[in-house]
Amino acid sequence: MQINILLPYKEQFDKNKLSSVSITIINNFNHSKFKNNIKIFGKYVEKPANPNIFIGIKNSLNIFKSRNTHLAQQMCNYILKDSDKNQLIEIHNRPKLFHYVVSKIKKKYPVNIFFHNNPIEMYGSKTLLERENIVKNAKAIFCVSKFVKEKFLTGFNAIPKNIHILYNGVDRNLKKFPEKKKEVLFVGRLVEEKGVEIFINAVANIAIKALDWKFCIVGSSHLGQMKEQSAFAKKSSQKFLEIGKQAYFTGYLNHDDVQKKMKYASIVVVPSVWQEPYGLVVAEAMSNGAAIITSFSGGIPEIIESNGIVIKDINQKKVENALHLMINNKEKLKKYQMLSWKNFKHTSKKSSQKLDEIRIKILNN
Repeated sequence: MQINILLPYKEQFDKNKLSSVSITIINNFNHSKFKNNIKIFGKYVEKPANPNIFIGIKNSLNIFKSRNTHLAQQMCNYILKDSDKNQLIEIHNRPKLFHYVVSKIKKKYPVNIFFHNNPIEMYGSKTLLERENIVKNAKAIFCVSKFVKEKFLTGFNAIPKNIHILYNGVDRNLKKFPEKKKEVLFVGRLVEEKGVEIFINAVANIAIKALDWKFCIVGSSHLGQMKEQSAFAKKSSQKFLEIGKQAYFTGYLNHDDVQKKMKYASIVVVPSVWQEPYGLVVAEAMSNGAAIITSFSGGIPEIIESNGIVIKDINQKKVENALHLMINNKEKLKKYQMLSWKNFKHTSKKSSQKLDEIRIKILNN
């Protein structure tokens, strides 16, 4: 029996360049009953996060061919040549490739699809007809939040039986609550929708009143690299560093180093101004016991619930007020840190167990 996982082309299954989809897949794999039965297909990288399960596919010589389609085609060819007739295919975040794989496999093997983003904004699931075809042809549809599920079901008269909410799983590596430093952290890509400008402007006014605190931005405009920073990212990082010695910018860090930063951070700010499908940074901050200030957007409220300061219609002044409250009130700060620590529940183990239960039902049928 074999479970075949297809990554989008933009995902780099590189141990130093992992993004949320790859991190989630690895976390689920680490707790899965099917460890010996999983293969992951994706763009070729020199240092795969797990070389034992990864099949890297090099680009097609045909420069006009879709790179995503090329990955799907090569995976299908691999599966169809395999002598094992008990196969399951899982497509992550590319509904267009789901349709391609279904047409290529011709119902020979069951196919699942995972939505990590808003389905009505993605090629292959924008229209009601496309989503109805997904329901018809998928054994299971996984959405990373209620928010994403509700978007998928736009226009449906009834809820299909094969759609599931599967929250992203996060591993807590700490055995006890960590010792915190006086540091406020922003983690994310340096793009407008992540609200980094709100963070920078709020910190500029807070830092002069909190001289014993540090403020840090972790991230870059392009995943896994610093060389090709966007004009927006360059402007943002420069403006942040102008705050003074209290503010520092690390650039991109790999996942393990981000966890080290979160371990010691007292406060993590996630000021997203777009509809976050899930909010992995929020879950990771909770696992590390950081007090959280975030926005009421997308799937974030499902993750944090009442365990942090969740701001509707987020703006600079509201973030500034929340930071002021936590920095100047030790009891409030400790309260929100303990809420994060004690009420963290989006574990990789729980997510992996739910996924495996559904896989078993599919494979048994």
